[in-house]
Amino acid sequence: MTAMTQANPHIPAMKLSPTGRALLALQASGACRIAPKSLAGRGVIFMLHRVREPDDTDFAPNRILEITPSFLDETIRFVREQGYVCMALDDAISRLAAGDLSERFAVFTLDDGYRDNLTEALPVFERHGVPFTLYLATDLPDGTAEIWWVALERIIASAIAIHVKLPRGEIAMFTRNAAEKNAAWRKIYWSLRALPEKDLRAEIRRLAEKHDVDMGALTRELALSWDELRQLEAHPLAGIEAHTAGHFAQARLTAHDAHLDIMRGLDRMEAELGRRPLHFSYPYGDPASAGERDFARAEALGFRSATTTRKGLIQPVHAARLWRLPRLSLNGTYQDRRMLDALLSGLPFALGRPIRSLGID
Repeated sequence: MTAMTQANPHIPAMKLSPTGRALLALQASGACRIAPKSLAGRGVIFMLHRVREPDDTDFAPNRILEITPSFLDETIRFVREQGYVCMALDDAISRLAAGDLSERFAVFTLDDGYRDNLTEALPVFERHGVPFTLYLATDLPDGTAEIWWVALERIIASAIAIHVKLPRGEIAMFTRNAAEKNAAWRKIYWSLRALPEKDLRAEIRRLAEKHDVDMGALTRELALSWDELRQLEAHPLAGIEAHTAGHFAQARLTAHDAHLDIMRGLDRMEAELGRRPLHFSYPYGDPASAGERDFARAEALGFRSATTTRKGLIQPVHAARLWRLPRLSLNGTYQDRRMLDALLSGLPFALGRPIRSLGID
């Protein structure tokens, strides 16, 4: 990897997490430059969600899901400088399955189906001629999705106190300032994530009604419409693939409901876009949200590949593990070329199997 001494401070240093500081220290040490090249693998599948200009506020817990257009531009330039070939997901999977190790590839994927993928990300990809894949949860363009993590942020942002009802107790917290709001988010978000999917959604709906957050209006504000998706589908650089219908964690559903959520999404995409998707991405995608049962289902349904959110680079061994592929998050909190340099070396993953503080499985 190329040495870099100049920071790229999309995020102020004072806001760096311990993980971010660890990545900067690793890159500054020079260890990444002498790490075995095999650690970098044969390619990388980047995971993005939203691409937008930053919201300069002290309470923005979903910032982790957002990067700026300028950092996307910078990332594309950087991976090309490092010798990666940016290619479409389907082409990368074909090369991986065939054992073609001639070039390292970089694939860009965006999850869920946000409007800024069209308005902000597409112009960057066009400028560089880089293909990308949008993994679509079809309830978003249908207007029935519950983008509950954004709803929760807006509930807490507007409230001075919040009271959450859980099966095993209740959470009551003041949210009068940024510190209290961030503390409430950390407590409530992870408590909700531990619930069965239907219980999580029910409590979010109750909170949204109580705090006058219109879930339907939120979806219409953030999500691509079917007309906009057809515009993307016709674009030579864009590919649209499957991400279920309702964005439920597959592992937290019964086998029947998990299968149904995938099939409902496939049927909607075929009806609206005129084709059946070839690739799949598991909503949330962490070990608690997608496991062996779900990997087997994706393979049985005939998908050419399926991606998780488990952190890592693509190695030759993944040719036999096409339905559990890792990705590398372009993380809104770590928009710095030096951190990207460290991660693409593969060294953080090799040093920490698992490094819990880095979220590496």
